[in-house]
Amino acid sequence: MTNLSSPSPKPTVALAGAGGYIGSWFIEQYKDAYHLIGLSRGKAVSNPFPQVEWRQVELYSITSTAEALRGVDVAIYLVHSMSASTRLNQGSFEDTDLILADNFSRAAEIAGIKQIIYLGGLIPDEPEEQLSRHLKSRLEVEQTLGSRTAKLTAIRASIIVGPGGSSFDMIKNLVKKLPVLMCPKWTNSLTQPISLRDTLEILTTCIGNPQVYNQVIEIGSPEVMSYRDMLSRTAKVMGKKRLIFSVPVFSLGFSKFWVGLFGKTPPQLVSPLVESLKHTLVVNPVYAFKEKDLTYLRYEEAVKVALSTQERPKLPKFEYKKGLKNTVRSLQRMTNLGEHDALWVAYRYALWLPYYFRFLIRGKVSGTDVLGFHLLWGKKPMLELTHVPDRSDSQRQLFYITGGWLVKRYDYGWLEFREVLDSKYIISAIHEFAPRLPWLLYINTQARLHLWVMNRFQKYLEKKADL
Repeated sequence: MTNLSSPSPKPTVALAGAGGYIGSWFIEQYKDAYHLIGLSRGKAVSNPFPQVEWRQVELYSITSTAEALRGVDVAIYLVHSMSASTRLNQGSFEDTDLILADNFSRAAEIAGIKQIIYLGGLIPDEPEEQLSRHLKSRLEVEQTLGSRTAKLTAIRASIIVGPGGSSFDMIKNLVKKLPVLMCPKWTNSLTQPISLRDTLEILTTCIGNPQVYNQVIEIGSPEVMSYRDMLSRTAKVMGKKRLIFSVPVFSLGFSKFWVGLFGKTPPQLVSPLVESLKHTLVVNPVYAFKEKDLTYLRYEEAVKVALSTQERPKLPKFEYKKGLKNTVRSLQRMTNLGEHDALWVAYRYALWLPYYFRFLIRGKVSGTDVLGFHLLWGKKPMLELTHVPDRSDSQRQLFYITGGWLVKRYDYGWLEFREVLDSKYIISAIHEFAPRLPWLLYINTQARLHLWVMNRFQKYLEKKADL
């Protein structure tokens, strides 16, 4: 009797950012090749592809993310935090991306993920301090995702040309709307756009491939061209006669206005995209993709595919849990000159705040884990925090918001201090805080005061570092 070996099981691949441009097309093309798990903030209903599993996740929560990654072999990280998930978001996109990446890295370690594949952007060979905010953020995310046990494959891509891609849509809309394109100086910068088809093939080549573990891979088609060339060649494919010429100025403000108005690009995307275009973004031969011989689509071919593809990938309808409308997320990055751990910073904050406002506030500790901040004459705390020791460590200290007359909801919301980027920074973060004050009063008083207080605390930490 012959023993027939059973076929190898399909790898289980989770996609964070599954509903976006790259994620949705990846699912469309590879839904049968892997056991795919799409991660979404809302609950998926009426799933068009039963073979694709959808898991609801809150990426700001390490516990929720670790549970969503349970049983996963490889995670593809496609998250870019350009839109707020709360009504008030006091934090830059860089800090938001950084804390999400740190959450994902921690959760992947807890879940035993073997590999994280991160699709970011090309990084020019320049000092980090000279990078645009957007590119510096992409590099920070890359460094953070690779900081723990999961093996990181960092894929750095040029503009990805395909149907529904924000960068290509920006170019297409400029050509469509403007018969005359007066191009600022940045349009002479060089890059290597790559088709969506080739990007997806490179992604799947890297899944579970030990040869690319802990590796940086830069991808782009062999054609090197300027952004002005891209506009001209796109116009030719579209059959549009356009007068395109350059002016020897780099006006960031004008470029943002021009691209946002005529490129139909969302405001939250315009600024970081345009700031990055000042760099030459071409593939470094040291990091070029070498795992498979590809016949890359030429730029014109990729544009034709993008323009002719009318239908977008099918996605489930998502049902979002209705919660409080007025919620707040507030992130502050503080330079950690003293190289203190998060435990020390959290402890100092609990001591510093009532001392700094000693004419107004007193701190009160109940038991071992509950800290309340009271007005001097008040019995009920303004804010009550409960330490969560089983979810805290020296690099991250977590406190649930459990009471206080400034708080509307006690069953959700948390404060944390954490080290990031090898303790280069400390991030202080309040998540899902629900204020009791009327909204307009809150944003003009308590919200502003919180930012001022954290700025004072940062200066206090800097002074402690000098001692």
